[in-house]
Amino acid sequence: MKVGIFGQSNNEVTIKYIQQLVELCVQHEVSIVFEKNFSQSFDQLIKGKKPETFSGYNDLDKDLDFFFSVGGDGTFLRTITFIRDLEIPVIGINTGRLGFLANIQKENISQAFEQIINGEYTIQQRSVLGVKTEEITPEIDKLNFALNEITITRKNTASMIKVDTMLDSEFLTTYWSDGLIISTPTGSTGYSLSCGGPIISPSSKNIVLTPIAPHSLAVRPLVIPDQTTIELHIDSRADEVLLTLDSRMYTLSNKSKVIIEKCAYFIKTVQLDNQSFIKTLREKLLWGEDKRN
Repeated sequence: MKVGIFGQSNNEVTIKYIQQLVELCVQHEVSIVFEKNFSQSFDQLIKGKKPETFSGYNDLDKDLDFFFSVGGDGTFLRTITFIRDLEIPVIGINTGRLGFLANIQKENISQAFEQIINGEYTIQQRSVLGVKTEEITPEIDKLNFALNEITITRKNTASMIKVDTMLDSEFLTTYWSDGLIISTPTGSTGYSLSCGGPIISPSSKNIVLTPIAPHSLAVRPLVIPDQTTIELHIDSRADEVLLTLDSRMYTLSNKSKVIIEKCAYFIKTVQLDNQSFIKTLREKLLWGEDKRN
C-alpha cells in the first residue's frame, strides 16, 4: 500500500498526529509520499531512505491507494487541490474544530488505520463545481473548481451587489444582496448553512443557491438539480467583486459574467464502516442533545 500525507506544518497539534500516522505506516510497511514543503519534519521517522515527495498535482503519483489530510476542513480543501481528477480517495483526520470533511477524530487514528488496512470502509463520491469567467486568469484557470461552494460577494463597498441569475438559460431572479453562495451537498454544512441554507445529504444530486443577507423577505435558498447550468451577471457600485472557490479568493471586474456547472469528475472520500453522515450530524451539530432524549 502507498499513501500520501498532507497537513499544516506550522501547527504543533497537527504535527504530533502526523507523526503518529507516520509511525503506523512504518509499522504496517505502508509507503509514504509527503508534500514537499513539510516532508523534512518527518524524515527521521522513516529509517533507511528519505520518503518520496511531491510538489503539486502534476507530479503526484496517480497510483496512490489513499491520501491522508491531517488538520481541519480547510486542510482537507487544500488537499483536494493536489488530487483534482486523479480519483485518489481522501481520508480526513480532524485535529481542528468542527470537522465535517475531516471526520476521523485525532484520538481514533490507530483504530481508523486498522479499519482501513482491513478494508472496513466505503468510498463516497463527492460532486465538484466548476467555474468559467470571461476574464479567466491563470490562477483561476488552474484551480477553477470547488468541493464546498462558489461564492460571489461584494468588495470595497458597503452597498449590495446585484446578481442576475439564469438557470439553463431561463431567467430565475435578480439577487440584491451582499452576495450569492452556490453550494454542493458537501458544502451545505458550511457557509450556506450559516446563511440559512438547508443541509443536504452528500449523495444527493443537487446544488443550493443561498443569498447572503438578501434585501427581500421573499428570497429564500433554492435547491436545484446538479445538472443545471448557472449563469450569473454581476453588477456592483464598486469596480470589483470577489469570487471565492472554497477558501481561494480571486478578484473579478464589475459587470463580469460567471458560468457554473458540475464537473465531470468527483472527489472520492473514505467513510469508515462505523461512520455515517447522519451520525456526523448528531455529533457535530449536537442533534438530539435534549434532556427529553
